[in-house]
Amino acid sequence: MESTNNRRGFASDNNAGVHPEILKEIISANQGHVVGYGDDVYTRQAAQLFREHLGEDTAAWFVFTGTAANTLGLAGVTRSWNSVITAHTAHIQQDECGAPEKFTGCKVLTVDTPDGKLKPELLSKHLHGFGFEHHSQPGVISITQTSEMGTVYTVDEIKELADFAHEKGMLLHMDGARIANAAVYLGLPFRKFTTDAGVDLLSFGGTKNGMMYGEAVCFLKPGLSPYFKYIRKQGMHLASKMRYISAQYIAYFRDDLWKRNASHANAMAGILAEKMSDVPGIRITQKVQSNGVFAVFPRGVAEEVMKSYFFYSWDEMTSEYRLMTSWDTSREDIDDFVRLLAEVTGKRI
Repeated sequence: MESTNNRRGFASDNNAGVHPEILKEIISANQGHVVGYGDDVYTRQAAQLFREHLGEDTAAWFVFTGTAANTLGLAGVTRSWNSVITAHTAHIQQDECGAPEKFTGCKVLTVDTPDGKLKPELLSKHLHGFGFEHHSQPGVISITQTSEMGTVYTVDEIKELADFAHEKGMLLHMDGARIANAAVYLGLPFRKFTTDAGVDLLSFGGTKNGMMYGEAVCFLKPGLSPYFKYIRKQGMHLASKMRYISAQYIAYFRDDLWKRNASHANAMAGILAEKMSDVPGIRITQKVQSNGVFAVFPRGVAEEVMKSYFFYSWDEMTSEYRLMTSWDTSREDIDDFVRLLAEVTGKRI
């Protein structure tokens, strides 16, 4: 059970608070009356910022949650007889309670990956039955950047998948819940590994990187979803007071706040992994390329440490756990955690 104290832990970057600059922007937008449902200056400015960062053809639509961004975005480009192919670790398979299948009507088909990343050769088993009415029709390949294993796709890897999808008449979707962390790791602007790499639609997240709430569904090519405004409304994510989502993105992009937050979170993950590696019996299982650390613990150690620091089990069979750092993680947080980890591990080994 999660500790009830206010200690900054490593369970999820969703657990972190809201960055003060985001809160300040929300307060700034909280002046007087503006037209509702997105017909306001804040939403227009935010939409323009997305065009500047992703390309002039970008159509950005704001929603409340990442589940909605993924689900409604996919609904905008699929029909119920399509299938969406993704990694077995993907959120649209594991963490969205079947919402993509319920609201799109599509099958979600998965492939096993060792590091959370898809490759063309892994997808072939699902790419059959084109034009055959007895089979669901493969319509979208969905990748996560960064992946749920904390790993990052390179530009070339994304281009290869985009070309592969387009040759098959399919689209490439990117779940960008932690896209800022990927941009920092790659040292590239968002456009270089999304629009320019051939991504068709993108779920752009900010909640895990210092925002309060709100995500953006971004169609990166013209005409991909001409009726999306109706899909968003039927999907119950047309915000009446949309300025409070939009204003957050204005602050998020200003002075590269997104980059500052993600850079700090990534750096803290690197330090956490390095210090954990010095503890006997702890084994880091994935490359630390963003703000996630995956590690195998000696049996019984994690349960004891969780009495003070909550984090999530990733694979109970192998005793693997996931630890996430955030924009507000401090070195003191890491030192205290590793000190306790070493103490408990020493008693167990």
